[in-house]
Amino acid sequence: MANVRVVAYREAWAGRFGELRDAYAAALGASGLAPIAIEHVGSTAVPGLAAKPVIDVDVVVDAADVDPAIRALRRIGFEPSGAGGVPGRVAFFTPERFRPSNTYVVTAGSLALRNHLAVRDVLRSDRALRDEYGTVKLRAAETAADIDAYLAAKSEVLERILRRAGLSDEDRAAIAAANRAIAERGALG
Repeated sequence: MANVRVVAYREAWAGRFGELRDAYAAALGASGLAPIAIEHVGSTAVPGLAAKPVIDVDVVVDAADVDPAIRALRRIGFEPSGAGGVPGRVAFFTPERFRPSNTYVVTAGSLALRNHLAVRDVLRSDRALRDEYGTVKLRAAETAADIDAYLAAKSEVLERILRRAGLSDEDRAAIAAANRAIAERGALG
């Protein structure tokens, strides 16, 4: 079975995001950098949605501020791990005190950011689609043989979510390709 743990929604996730946002904002501010936004993304950002219990955070900056943002997060223990095949995004190895979380510096307007916000916002606004996605994720976590199978099991409903959000065919194809590349590298799910 896949080593993917999906659990029922937890109210505490919003509070944990707030703690992370405040820590990141303080680190960025100490470096003289004001991000455009610090966004709670991923399934934990959708009230009522089953999720892997890992908070996903996008630190949104202009392209010129990517390197200063990386330096600011390094000062509080984050180590960049690269784009991971996703243009407009830098991922990090997460220090223990900020776990469980995935943190990304993303460029404003990038497809990486638009993808994250689209999924979050559609699922926040469409309860039926949210519940369907949650059911698919729970079933996939229970039955998938590996992370590739887990991601594949979610792909059809995720495609509908992205279409509903108004992402173009080209954007959806690029997102699907990036998700396949992540799976091939052995993502944590």
